[in-house]
Amino acid sequence: MVKNLTKGLKPIDEMSDIWSALTHEERMYLRENTKYQEFKKGEMIYCEGEMPEFLYCVISGKIKIFKNGIGGRQQILRFIKEGENFAFRAYFAGGTYVTSATSLESVKAYSVPLTVIRQILESNNKLAMAFIKHLSADLGDIDSRIVSLTQKHIRGRLAEALVILIDAYGVEKETGYLKGALSREDLAGFANMTASNAIRTLAAFDSEGLIAIEGKKIKVLNESQLRKVCLLG
Repeated sequence: MVKNLTKGLKPIDEMSDIWSALTHEERMYLRENTKYQEFKKGEMIYCEGEMPEFLYCVISGKIKIFKNGIGGRQQILRFIKEGENFAFRAYFAGGTYVTSATSLESVKAYSVPLTVIRQILESNNKLAMAFIKHLSADLGDIDSRIVSLTQKHIRGRLAEALVILIDAYGVEKETGYLKGALSREDLAGFANMTASNAIRTLAAFDSEGLIAIEGKKIKVLNESQLRKVCLLG
């Protein structure tokens, strides 16, 4: 669902530091071309093979970026959280999307035509460098994830998935529950394993006192030891 820019919400240029290099005129131009959108849980935001049209900035909610592999098995590549911009890499690469994006829960987001972003980048070198820095950091993260997914054992991969969720979303102070809790299928897809292996490994972490499984929720009991398992692989 697309709406006009909604009152009471931060404008897009205040959602992320990447826009700090904008001039006043560029800020106004960006805001004038920004639309407010809502996505229901499980709704597709873009699909692999589509032509990129918009940059999205998340106001609230969680999004997963994934790719369907052999046999339709879903490999989750990363998660997008509040304040992050996404869906623009393919446009600057001159191709179609090589991944898909869907909402893990109800999502509120801004969208801006990528033609507008390009116009601003062409006249603002500082902003262009900020985008290059962002893309370079993403590439470094992807390189590290490739090594982890291909060389770490199951325990290390699942521990890394949990640590990434802790770093991205945190844990509830009062309960210790992981805020970025996923379905077992999504957690398995992110750690590159089957759902049954993810369930068994979570049970092992539970018995070792690293986490506590309470229904669909995961409580973090020993974060330092969990990080150690992640590091040792």
